[in-house]
Amino acid sequence: MKYKRILLKLSGEALMGEQSYGIDINRVMQYANDIKEIHAQGLEIAIVIGGGNIYRGLSAEKAGMDRVQADYMGMLATVINSMALQDALEKVGLKTRLLTAIKMEQICEPFIRRRAVRHLEKGRIVIFGAGTGNPYFTTDTAASLRAIEINADAVLKGTRVDGIYTADPEKDPTAKRYDKISFQEVYAKGLNVMDMTAFTLCQENNLPIIVFDMNKAGNLRKLAEGANIGTIVS
Repeated sequence: MKYKRILLKLSGEALMGEQSYGIDINRVMQYANDIKEIHAQGLEIAIVIGGGNIYRGLSAEKAGMDRVQADYMGMLATVINSMALQDALEKVGLKTRLLTAIKMEQICEPFIRRRAVRHLEKGRIVIFGAGTGNPYFTTDTAASLRAIEINADAVLKGTRVDGIYTADPEKDPTAKRYDKISFQEVYAKGLNVMDMTAFTLCQENNLPIIVFDMNKAGNLRKLAEGANIGTIVS
């Protein structure tokens, strides 16, 4: 394995599969099997999942809802997704712990940095739910923050596309993919990798971000082994 410890960031929308909303159990099980493959090689894995397949705070704010209230509702959506992935991971035989930034004692542990690191050292998959626990911060920011706190080697951002392009590849067929790009180039070209807070955190802490297609089975293993998949920002 190229890395010892990673933070895997998954979008909530990715869990929809071919559905228009909610959770596609087949897609979640595919993710669980992919994660099991790299865990079997000794990789320590932490995960952050978005909640956009269930609820989006920003969309609700545009419709007139109070932003703080909407963001807390979005955090709860990430916990639902985290529980679904936790169940799938345990079905394939992995030991997991769900830690959240908002206390929910009946279903998960509160986030404590040293406890999270200890779980990873013991070979458990650690899932971080409820974002940072604060409104106005995205799950991208939560992923960057948690990755830094646990001393991860990289943030692997699993998406529906196979990297960062010069333009949106779903809209522009002439868009070209970058194999490698610097933080400065992403800023200069205005490329949409993560929100600016998350991106700046990674840059200031020399934490590489790798954007790749998580929906293609086997990609996660190849990436963890050092294959040239997706786009690396460093």
